[in-house]
Amino acid sequence: MEAAAQETRILDAAETLFYGRGLQAVGMAEIRDASGASLKRLYQLFPSKDHLVEAYLRRRDVRWRASLAGHVEEQPPGEDRILAVFEWLGSWFREPGFRGCAFVNSFGELGATSDPVASAARDHVDALKDYLAGLVSEAGHSAWLAQSLLLLVEGAITTAAVSGDSAAADHARETARKLLELDSASPSSSAPGRG
Repeated sequence: MEAAAQETRILDAAETLFYGRGLQAVGMAEIRDASGASLKRLYQLFPSKDHLVEAYLRRRDVRWRASLAGHVEEQPPGEDRILAVFEWLGSWFREPGFRGCAFVNSFGELGATSDPVASAARDHVDALKDYLAGLVSEAGHSAWLAQSLLLLVEGAITTAAVSGDSAAADHARETARKLLELDSASPSSSAPGRG
């Protein structure tokens, strides 16, 4: 039980530091100090910084997607759930310490040299796209919308991070609403990838 608690404290510290300052700016000694674990225990649980970075990203992915789904599922099935994605983003963007997408940030730092970071980032994007595809299907819309919604989500996150303006979520939500209207008005034969 103590090992699990220590692992949680280490991952909590890693998430705060890595997300707040970047992967390369934070050393294992800082994580040790912030978590209260000994350096020996830290390396027993995570044999290298690469292992810790991957564990941080994998855990963040699960927690991030669960938080999103929890909010979305408060809405009735259909288009309201799709639009709720952007409402959740707006809430996230207004949180203190918001720094954009941890996966894009990590990929930008180490994706070219770290297969685990690149893999974690790709897996996150793929899982998000699959989730959006499920919402699109549930709402009875064309499959092609999932990719468009993914681009709106990722674009809103990046825009909010760079500009510091949470309104990016509102703009993306309005664009998503227009895409849903367009898809509803389109004959099934003219929409790319319909069905």
